[in-house]
Amino acid sequence: MSTEGVPVATDAHAPAVVDLEIDGMTCASCANRIERKLSKLDGVTATVNFATERAHVTAPAEMPVERLVEAVEGAGYGARVPAPSNPDAEGTAGRDRAPVDALRRRLVVSLVLSVPVIALAMIPALQFPYWQWVSLALATPVVLWGGLPFHRATWTNLRHGAATMDTLITLGTLAAYGWSVYALIWGTAGMPGMTHPFRLTIERTDGAGNIYLEAAAGITVFLLAGRYFEALSKRRAGAALRALLELGAKDATLLRDGIETPIPVGELVVGDEFVVRPGEKVATDGIVVSGQSAIDASLLTGESVPVEVQPGDAVTGATVNAGGRIVVRATRVGSDTQLARMGRLVEEAQAGKAQVQRLADRVSAVFVPIVIVLAVATLAFWLGTGASASAALTAAVSVLIIACPCALGLATPTALLVGTGRGAQLGILIKGPEALESTRRIDTVLLDKTGTVTTGIMRLQAVHAAPGEDEDEVLAVAAAVESGSEHPVGRAISAAAPAPGTVERFASIPGLGVRGTVGGRTVTAGRPALLGEEGMPLPAELRARFDEAQARGGTAVVVGWDGAARGVLVVADEVKPTSADAVARLVGLGLRPIMLTGDNERAARSIAAQVGIDEVIADVLPSGKVDAERRLQVEGRVVAMVGDGVNDAAALALADLGIAMGTGTDAAIEAADLTLVSGDLRTVVDAIRLARRTLSTIRTNLFWAFAYNAAALPLAAAGLLNPMLAGAAMALSSVFVVSNSLRLRGFRPQKEY
Repeated sequence: MSTEGVPVATDAHAPAVVDLEIDGMTCASCANRIERKLSKLDGVTATVNFATERAHVTAPAEMPVERLVEAVEGAGYGARVPAPSNPDAEGTAGRDRAPVDALRRRLVVSLVLSVPVIALAMIPALQFPYWQWVSLALATPVVLWGGLPFHRATWTNLRHGAATMDTLITLGTLAAYGWSVYALIWGTAGMPGMTHPFRLTIERTDGAGNIYLEAAAGITVFLLAGRYFEALSKRRAGAALRALLELGAKDATLLRDGIETPIPVGELVVGDEFVVRPGEKVATDGIVVSGQSAIDASLLTGESVPVEVQPGDAVTGATVNAGGRIVVRATRVGSDTQLARMGRLVEEAQAGKAQVQRLADRVSAVFVPIVIVLAVATLAFWLGTGASASAALTAAVSVLIIACPCALGLATPTALLVGTGRGAQLGILIKGPEALESTRRIDTVLLDKTGTVTTGIMRLQAVHAAPGEDEDEVLAVAAAVESGSEHPVGRAISAAAPAPGTVERFASIPGLGVRGTVGGRTVTAGRPALLGEEGMPLPAELRARFDEAQARGGTAVVVGWDGAARGVLVVADEVKPTSADAVARLVGLGLRPIMLTGDNERAARSIAAQVGIDEVIADVLPSGKVDAERRLQVEGRVVAMVGDGVNDAAALALADLGIAMGTGTDAAIEAADLTLVSGDLRTVVDAIRLARRTLSTIRTNLFWAFAYNAAALPLAAAGLLNPMLAGAAMALSSVFVVSNSLRLRGFRPQKEY
């Protein structure tokens, strides 16, 4: 698409963010160079990710995108604005496969040509007259055509005065190849009957009598293999996100004026009603209008048990109808759906960089010139000690090849790519790499009560009838009078009765209760004070039940008629059945759970006792939650906050690690570092475990990448590594890093829910 004249954003008063797809990057140094080039523009900061091949740029709103693209092209690379989301899945897969397929073809041809070259060089018995010239014929296309991606990148960067990992590869392979051509044409290596053994040590020999075609061809093949497996692994690492985005339904059955019409899901608009039959995917986010069913959300949330839905319940696009036929009214479509939002969060996380990755980038930026100087020094040293030119060249080429820190550049982004992708499959959305680093340090978890530890829905818990009264009748009468109420407590009582009657002359007394006529009787329900005013005091037994309910954190409602209190109904916000297990698991991770809620102390402590939380901070406003959080941080605690409401947003943003329940409000989700699609508190434990495992994988990758270079460079400089083996080791180090990252795909929750 053309970007000419397109501004980054239309808001001229605030910085804007734009993502660019980058072409031509071959190593971490390339990413670092593009980053520096973009950041030189006034007001621009950029993060370039080698693994995802994207630049995440913050720029002044008035700056056109073409200016950013020109900056990238000025660094010697290509850039373009990504295509719109939700492309054709088959076309996307084809575009993803194309670079991998091209590398595979180049690798296969080079491998076929290189095998005889390596065999002839390593096995003297196979060295027939003029074998060296056959090796030259076979090795030439491998070095020049097979290694073309490296040489092309080297030339592009040299034109812009830069040196990258490809520079080392090109120098090493062309030095070995060029020396071999010199020895064959102008030296003695081209003489009939020439033979030489395959050696790994430095010794005095006639430099003009040796060839290194096997090293040049072998290095090229090993490096091509490394690049191929890197590309393949990166594609697999991003498969989780692609799979997530492809979960959505492709078609919908529109219901209009009683007529069902199949349409592409992209044509749905907010307010449309559509039919979902058993076995079909829900086309987009919406509200059930009619019908009852069970919705299987396991692909989206990781929860294996289908959720029962009925009219008024929300359903999410891409979930599967596992029960009966339902009609759904669309509330969100296109890029506004929960599935699309999940995809954006995952992409943003994969585009970010952790502090450990920035360290690796800084090292890579200065590594290449240091290695070139070291290679020249190695060559000069061995020549100065009297070693042959070929021996000195062997050591210098080995230094060039072994030093390529491609593994260093892949260490963080591949682990982040796989970890965030796996998290998305399990309903855990990690917003950025900073969240990973926070999980390692947290020692305290603040848990909101309503909607997090509890369901957030008031339900009838118990009915206590006065002596001589029937519990079913007390419930039926109370439900009837409360049927006119909009209060959550009243709705809970009304919903609990199998068939509540009707109420006449209904009246609500603010703060006290309700009154109405049910079956010809005047019925009052509410606080004891309201019934006392009407001459219906609580008998001792009902007073005891009332006080007991209040002490346990429930809400007690007294109902009476005909001059007497007839019963007490207890309504409470239910504890989620998984919350106690989740708290125990958090303690098992070495974390200190604290309940932080705006509810009263008595109710909060009752709920906390049920789930195993010893510390409670209650009766706090949203600002009080922030103050409590700050106090803990001042004490030296590293705090994670788990919440779901608008009143939790400020606390989630302030926390060292904010975790939002995906069943909560958009404000809470936007403020958090981690978002859990399901409302199951146990997922918090799995989110922390996955984040810590991902960070551990990053650190393991970086250790081995650094250790590999630190150990191998002295060996190469000492002449103890053949260039071909150095190339193989370098390629295998990258494959190890990517393979280690791919192990994160096997992450499992602590136990199946």
